[in-house]
Amino acid sequence: MQTGDVISRLPLLLAVGLALALSACDTQQDAAKEDGPFPALWEIADSEGTVEGWMFGTIHALPDGSKWRSAQLDTVLRDADMLVVEVADLENGEDLSKLFEQLAFDRPAGPIIERIAPEMRGEFEELLVKAKVRRTYFDPMESWAAALALAQVAQTGKAENGADRALLAAFDQREVVELEGAREQLTIFDTLPEKEQRDLLNAVLEESQQYDGEIAPLAEAWLAGDTERLIALTRRGILADPELAQALLHDRNADWALQVENLLSARERPLIAVGTGHLIGERGLPALLEQRGYRVRRVE
Repeated sequence: MQTGDVISRLPLLLAVGLALALSACDTQQDAAKEDGPFPALWEIADSEGTVEGWMFGTIHALPDGSKWRSAQLDTVLRDADMLVVEVADLENGEDLSKLFEQLAFDRPAGPIIERIAPEMRGEFEELLVKAKVRRTYFDPMESWAAALALAQVAQTGKAENGADRALLAAFDQREVVELEGAREQLTIFDTLPEKEQRDLLNAVLEESQQYDGEIAPLAEAWLAGDTERLIALTRRGILADPELAQALLHDRNADWALQVENLLSARERPLIAVGTGHLIGERGLPALLEQRGYRVRRVE
């Protein structure tokens, strides 16, 4: 396998897209399933109760054939004026691969095995076998880039089937707004201190142990809309590291809350669709919007 082979199938893994390391869902869903449970959906209203928009926690991958759309979500997809996502141009694989290569190889990295904790080297060897690459394949990559590439190898599904892609397809004739974009998102990883990049790399290897079966625990919790379990699961692994959680989650949530507030002040009603981890917990977007005076409720 050549270097470009892994990169060409590398999804843009945001903090929680990586932290939840989520694998493939069925973008060809034509209709909602009839029975729950369903992934979490929130309604945003102003102080007088007028609905201003919605939030839906996405997942970047699930097993093929997973059914996740509810009747309530279909109604929102019909009524929303715009879609707000982290990265809009997910289908342009060639440009994304070029961008990844520009950032991933611009500093000398050294042997990857020396950057991996001894207790995680067994997981690394297993992923090498799965990726069908030589031992030195990841040596030229910076630690953050190797982490993202290994997370992709660990996945059991197809990133092109992610929920974010399905929603983008549903809004192909309406406005789509980016909160970050591909370059800004990857730059967040690229500018992490080396220590944090190595923590990220080793956390990815540790989390790869979840992917022995057809569906990871985090994907199961997402499908069930089990936010309490999602909170518990995201408090370990990558986001258990305070510095990584701050850089990859909390700082971005604070920035996004300002952007979302500006969007909600306009006439159009947006559907904000970002990684589920950004929407849960006391520092998630729903909580931050409530602090700004909005009424946010889970749609059952």
